[in-house]
Amino acid sequence: MNFMKATTAGIAFCAAGAVSAADLEVTHWWTSGGEAAAVAEFAKALDATGHTWIDGAIAGSGGTARPIIISRIIGGDPMHATQLNHGRQAEELIEAGLLLDITDVAEAQGWKDIINPSSLLDSCTVDGKIYCAPVNIHSWQWIWLSHKAYEDAGVPVPSNWDEYVASAAALEAAGKIPLAMGQQAWQSSGAFGVINVAVGGVELWNKINVEKDAEAAGGAEMAKVFEAAAAARAMAANSNVQDWNQATNLVITGQAGAQIMGDWAQGEFQVAGQVAGEDYTCLPGLGVNEVISTGGDAFYFPKQGDADIEAAQKELAALLVSPEVQVNFNLKKGSLPVRGDIDLSSANDCMKKGLEILAAGNILLSGDQVLSADTSGQIEDLMVEFWNDPSYSAADAQAKYAEIIGDAD
Repeated sequence: MNFMKATTAGIAFCAAGAVSAADLEVTHWWTSGGEAAAVAEFAKALDATGHTWIDGAIAGSGGTARPIIISRIIGGDPMHATQLNHGRQAEELIEAGLLLDITDVAEAQGWKDIINPSSLLDSCTVDGKIYCAPVNIHSWQWIWLSHKAYEDAGVPVPSNWDEYVASAAALEAAGKIPLAMGQQAWQSSGAFGVINVAVGGVELWNKINVEKDAEAAGGAEMAKVFEAAAAARAMAANSNVQDWNQATNLVITGQAGAQIMGDWAQGEFQVAGQVAGEDYTCLPGLGVNEVISTGGDAFYFPKQGDADIEAAQKELAALLVSPEVQVNFNLKKGSLPVRGDIDLSSANDCMKKGLEILAAGNILLSGDQVLSADTSGQIEDLMVEFWNDPSYSAADAQAKYAEIIGDAD
């Protein structure tokens, strides 16, 4: 479906019936500078329709926000729309009949023809019905390197993981933190996943996370991943910050050499006025295995029992995937668009790298798409222990990890 047909389909859907103006409370956990600039694009677009975006930002990470969001929906105090990661997080809410079926919106806009990769829409689909609107592709598979930190240390900016590890001593000698890492569980767990893909490779990652192969999780190839994670733990030992964007700021200001973080970090560099390739370098797949994980964010719409409100919810769903909104939001968020039919020639160098990898088909599913919330939580708990306790050996952590994978559903 081309750009004009897609736009026309969205307008046709919204014009199908008169929709009364509504105040829509939207919950999300986008509160950093770059995230706030991006979500403001959604709010501006909705307000232009005559509806009103009532911002329900929840400070902290998704790990903080998700229990609050789910508790409100289950407890009978649902918001009108909410961010979640498309994947398995909403399974129980869908099974309980608490989320709005938006299949008619998806069909009117031709989402099956325009959303790329198709796994994004598949993750919103249960028993043939679509329950969420994907809004971006967020990939964890990046390391961000500070040019200032490396200039001060007198060594070249690394081009891959091995060069980066080798540069740690020079960074420390210059008073720099080799690896910026916040103290939240999802950050250490996410960084571990990136190291897993870079050092162990995509095939090993799929065996463990998709096939739930406990033998592979406990094997020799995975042992190399845990040794690399132990090296990363040592490099992050003096990174005494809590939030991910505080860690990003250490890189932006040249206090740290690098951060392993998803592409949402780009929004922080952008707000700080930094330029990719001049002030910082981005290495997809740690410069080793250049892949994009195709997880990201989606919006779900809790049932309200009010036809007018539900019509407004569907109008918002259509708007979030519309071409102009997709461009405006993702350029500020640092994420890739879910549409394969829009022009992003104004994207920065890092986003263009991501688009090239996506176009080449070098993709893998995200952990949110293949692991249950319970399994993900167990891995996060393990990573908290491992990253915070230098005496926790790589071998012991791997043994526990293999046990978790063996019991995964």
